[in-house]
Amino acid sequence: MPITLSQYWMQLDDLGRVVAVFLILMSLVSWFTIFTKAWSFWRIRRSTNALHAFWNAPTIEDAVTLLDALDVENIYTPLAKQGLMAANPHNRAKTIMVKTDAADVMTRVLRDELNRVTVRLESGLTLLASVGATAPFVGLLGTVWGIYHALTAVSGSTAIQIDLVAGPVGEALVMTGLGLIVAIPAVLAYNAFNRINRITFAELDGFAFDLHAHLSKAN
Repeated sequence: MPITLSQYWMQLDDLGRVVAVFLILMSLVSWFTIFTKAWSFWRIRRSTNALHAFWNAPTIEDAVTLLDALDVENIYTPLAKQGLMAANPHNRAKTIMVKTDAADVMTRVLRDELNRVTVRLESGLTLLASVGATAPFVGLLGTVWGIYHALTAVSGSTAIQIDLVAGPVGEALVMTGLGLIVAIPAVLAYNAFNRINRITFAELDGFAFDLHAHLSKAN
């Protein structure tokens, strides 16, 4: 007769239950991060045509307005807005950058904005990497503990009985499988999101470079 989840839970000791709960929590947090990041990246990739529309606008003001409407995740728009503000000499007159060359001010502003966007895009990836790296070892801890129970049951019996070994060994195998189930989606998602990030970072760098060149000449 196959064992049920409730029976399996009752067989676990305190450490086994802690390991199982920890793996379940890691899985829940991992899947929440995967779904939220996937939704965000899908919206970002849909907004890539906004850059084409930006450069086809009649004026820079119209371009920023159009980009703001199409950039649903607000990834590219802050670069354009901050660059346009830095190019305005009236805005520089209110700061200590009043005597600094406009091109240098735009370089600093665009660099700071790129850093903020980078932090935002990479948020959650460290969590996925940590889950993918540690979940198998957490499951391995449960595996070792289950095998220890099996050996203890055997050593305390005068004759080897399959019933004494099957429960702890089954517990160990379930922990191994649970650790892999938690780790594999996190690793796959981390690799996929990293690839999307590399593409987005390249587009952001190119947009910042072109924007700097355009605003510097216009100024």
